[in-house]
Amino acid sequence: MIEKTYPITEKLLANALKAAQSLFELLTIESDKLKQKIDPEAIANIAANKRELVAQLEQFTKQLGQVLATEQLSVGNEGVTKYLAKAGAAGIRVEGVRGSWAGLAKLSENCRALNEQNGASIALLSRHTQRSLQILRGKSPLAATYGPDGVTRNELFSHTLISV
Repeated sequence: MIEKTYPITEKLLANALKAAQSLFELLTIESDKLKQKIDPEAIANIAANKRELVAQLEQFTKQLGQVLATEQLSVGNEGVTKYLAKAGAAGIRVEGVRGSWAGLAKLSENCRALNEQNGASIALLSRHTQRSLQILRGKSPLAATYGPDGVTRNELFSHTLISV
């Protein structure tokens, strides 16, 4: 059975590796854009492209899971390692696929770290923007909150600073 599933696995891993490389490139571009002058439209386009690549990688995971299930193996690094060992024992050359799997695992880890970094940058920029808007509006985030007695709290500087 592994002789039939191995070519599928080989193609799946090659496609997943390409998608992960594209995702890493997008994340790098996003990181650069976040460091420079903010271009919200470019960030939105990058986010849309990232969603598409992530969907491709999720599809890869499902398909790989189906291949591994045919061999009664679990999805994950351990299952793929056992699958490759089984293929090697059947006389199939697995060096290329093993390298692709290792590359995919490393690239996925790098993508995860870069995505977390970009997310933190976006969150920081969002907080800065929200605070700037609060200053311009003269509204404090505490002005809309309730105290323990159920009455809204008034802050010292909760009046409008600028009126246009």
